[in-house]
Amino acid sequence: MRSEVITVQTGSRPTVRDITAEAERFVSGQGDGLLHVFVPHATAGLAIIETGSGSDDDLLGALDDLLPTDDRWRHRHGSPGHGRDHVLPAFVPPYATVPVLGGRLALGTWQSICLVDTNGDNPTRQVRFSFLPG
Repeated sequence: MRSEVITVQTGSRPTVRDITAEAERFVSGQGDGLLHVFVPHATAGLAIIETGSGSDDDLLGALDDLLPTDDRWRHRHGSPGHGRDHVLPAFVPPYATVPVLGGRLALGTWQSICLVDTNGDNPTRQVRFSFLPG
């Protein structure tokens, strides 16, 4: 299995960051297999969604509705409402697996691999790509 870690800057506010290009570079020329993407953080996740048409903002809005940044959370360190960031991976998992055919991601036309980070306290994230040949 081939594996590599990349660093992604997410900034100080909730964001959906498209990492498809980085994933494509990683699998380029690898033949058939599976790409596993993993975020080793307790407050970030991965989503395969359409970007650029408002879906990324819609996702952040839905997460705000579902997991508001208020004082309901028992986990209270960090910025106000930070406890919701620790619940996020239960809804947006920290992993995704994508088929690779002929060294290319087998995503649908409008699908992108996105890092979802609602935690503004940690502006730098690590993402691990692992390729398992078929």
